[in-house]
Amino acid sequence: MKVSFYCFAILLLSFNLSCKNSQNLFQENTKDWNVEGDADWSFSNNQLIGKIDKGSGFVLTKQTYEDFLLEMEFKPDSTINSGVFIRCKDSEINPMNCYEANIWDLHPNQDYRTGAIVLKSKPLAIVETIGKWNSYRIKSEKDHLLVWINGVLMADIRDKAHPLGHIALQATGSGEVRFRNVRIQPIEAD
Repeated sequence: MKVSFYCFAILLLSFNLSCKNSQNLFQENTKDWNVEGDADWSFSNNQLIGKIDKGSGFVLTKQTYEDFLLEMEFKPDSTINSGVFIRCKDSEINPMNCYEANIWDLHPNQDYRTGAIVLKSKPLAIVETIGKWNSYRIKSEKDHLLVWINGVLMADIRDKAHPLGHIALQATGSGEVRFRNVRIQPIEAD
């Protein structure tokens, strides 16, 4: 019994140390992010909800980020085109100015479906995400970008196009997407 308690204590301590430098993004009633475009963004039960009938909309951090681990949960409906944009040069949010980790299981071009890095990498696996909570984990370190959904590696690329920038969440087309527990942890240079 003592051994399991000590193992639990060590595990808890290491978890606290790993989360020490992490911060929440896109929190209700904070002024560290902006809304861009046509989507309606609101909060309910600690969830950031993007709803849209037509057009395109984003929430965008005011701060820029370089090397980091970004984790969140997302829940898309069957009609939404969504995504997580990282290292965006400015508020012109698109896959040419940012890296886009896509959220769109039913993308007409399945090379760009959920888990793809649009214009850079097809998904390494097929993960179905519609109508349920999923985890996204994005590690961006120097020129190396890794993406996981629900623990499954979806992308592993090296690219120097976007060394740092803003982070954005997308709601495009029509439908609804929900995000919660959006956290970022900077990766310190060696």
